[in-house]
Amino acid sequence: MEIDQQLEQLIQEAPADRGMPKIMEYAIAPMLKAIAENLQHQDYYILQNAEESWQVTTLRHREDQNVTKRVIYGFPTLEDAGIFAQHNDDPQLMALPVPVTHILFELLAFDQVDSVIFFEESGNYENATDIPREKLQESIREKLKQLKDKMEQPPANLA
Repeated sequence: MEIDQQLEQLIQEAPADRGMPKIMEYAIAPMLKAIAENLQHQDYYILQNAEESWQVTTLRHREDQNVTKRVIYGFPTLEDAGIFAQHNDDPQLMALPVPVTHILFELLAFDQVDSVIFFEESGNYENATDIPREKLQESIREKLKQLKDKMEQPPANLA
């Protein structure tokens, strides 16, 4: 599914209360689109368990083991996800394709996760794109503030 189609689906599925469809359309969707267009794939494979909970991996800093980061990996192919799944002890892990904008949208509310790491090239696990949740949330907050400020300003031609 193309990025614009993914975003349209998110907007249509937004709860109707509190102006959420408009917030999605004018603040959240443009941010998600800008990020998604800088990634190489429209869908990524996400490891999930039988209950469809996404696999969260805790990474530890090489020098300070007390510093951790909780991530979700997005793989470019089913095979790449399968290779990673082999290193886990959970035989019920499966990889399913998820639209990139949906992954980013889920990240906004996924407090247990610090980042999504997207692997862009099959077989290459050294180079990846890291999307931190806090930065994404801050970008959305800034966009919402800009929209709010714009809406509160009276038209310049009022006399």
